[in-house]
Formats: sequence, C-alpha cells, structure tokens
Amino acid sequence: MQIRSNSFQHRERIPAEFAAGQPTADGFGFAPNRNPHLAWDGVPQGTKSFALLCIDPDVPTVAEMVGKEGVLIPADQPRCDFVHWALADIPANVREIAAGSCSDGVVPHGKPDPAGPAGSRQGLNDYTGWFAGNADMSGDWRGYDGPFPPPNDLRLHRYFFRLFALDVERLELPSKFTAADVFQAMHGHVLDEVAIYGTYSLNPSVKD
Repeated sequence: MQIRSNSFQHRERIPAEFAAGQPTADGFGFAPNRNPHLAWDGVPQGTKSFALLCIDPDVPTVAEMVGKEGVLIPADQPRCDFVHWALADIPANVREIAAGSCSDGVVPHGKPDPAGPAGSRQGLNDYTGWFAGNADMSGDWRGYDGPFPPPNDLRLHRYFFRLFALDVERLELPSKFTAADVFQAMHGHVLDEVAIYGTYSLNPSVKD
C-alpha cells in the first residue's frame, strides 16, 4: 500500500491547523485541532477493513518536567508512546479521509461521538489519561486530537499515521477501546501496513 496526505509532507512539519496546541501571544494555547487529510491506494486483495492509528513515540517519561518553568526536557530523556487516534472498522471501499472531517476544534472532556467513515468506530486517545483529574477537561477523549508537545521539550516530536489493511470486516473490541485493544484484536489479521509521519514542536529552538 501507499499513503499520502495533502495536509503535510512525509517527515516534515505538521501545520498548526492539524495540532491541538499552538503558540499564542501570551504563551501557548489550543489550536484548530483538525484531523489531517489522508489517502491511500495499492490495497491488497482480500482486504475487508482498515484500522488507523496515530502515535507519537517521543513523549517524555518524566511528567513532572512537562511545562515546568525554567526547566528544559533533554532530547535524550527516555520516551514513550502517546496515542492521538485509534480508528477501527474503516470499510474496505474507503480510500480517503478528508481534512477536518473527523475532528475540528478541541472539545473539553472529549468528543462524545466524533465523526468518521460510515461504519467505523473511534477509540479513546491518550488525552483521556492526561486530563484525568482535571475537572475542566477530564473525560473520554475519542477520535483524533492532535499534537500538543511540551513547549519546554528539546526533542522534535514525530506523529506516525499507521494504516493497516485487515482480512476481517469488524474487530472484536470493547465499547471504550484503545490502540492497545486494536493491536491485540488485529493480531493475525493484518494483510499490509503503511505509515506516514509528520513532525511538530512548540519549542522555537527545536529545528527539523
């Protein structure tokens, strides 16, 4: 398979339009948070559905340093994954997701019923855990919510959009599924995988 985007170029910066956070006049705040355009072709024979995951593997592991004034998070700090999108059961005839069709704006407490290709299901992203305990933002964050890396991070974050062609129409998933659930459910059913990634940073000293 091949995958492309009209919203950003592979291995280049993602525009703030498709991020959850952006610089503002007084610091940092929410961005338009639109999902980027994605399109694919070269689908293998026997494909019955697709799954799509967006994962940032460059998230700091020392949470206490995130956003702390006067502190810079070193680029070589050990990192972990942060899931920005888990989309399952995309019908086999779908070849494109339009920009802004699944997310347009940050919704406090998460989007209760995010849009998506007909028949598909949207899982929880990791903002669910990040905002847990925050009375103004906590909730079930479903669907796409874009980049908002720590402004004091010295590492350029990468956002991988991974598309899987599957030999089943529907995955066995709980109602509030995560990317981990998708990985487990699609084990043994993947016909092909393709990925594209873009980068993002809120630290002006971080270059490509």
